[in-house]
Amino acid sequence: MALSIEKKAGIVAQFRREPSDTGSPEVQIALLSERITGLGGHFAAHKGDHSSRRGLVKLVNQRRKLLDYLKATAPQKYQEMVERLGLRR
Repeated sequence: MALSIEKKAGIVAQFRREPSDTGSPEVQIALLSERITGLGGHFAAHKGDHSSRRGLVKLVNQRRKLLDYLKATAPQKYQEMVERLGLRR
């Protein structure tokens, strides 16, 4: 599911490093997490939607790669992100 403009702006404002930041790993991870969470309700209603399930797996893998990058470059930021988003890592 696509995020609304207001919701996306709120997430970016919450996780950005500086006022003009929109593409840092922290922002990308937060946006992906919100999209992944939003797809949960879709799969409860549409159990046979395997095309969207494939997209969900791609989103989860992309988030995992960004988290691995953050863990390698800034372990403190990584730990903070995992705690703020409530991820099981």
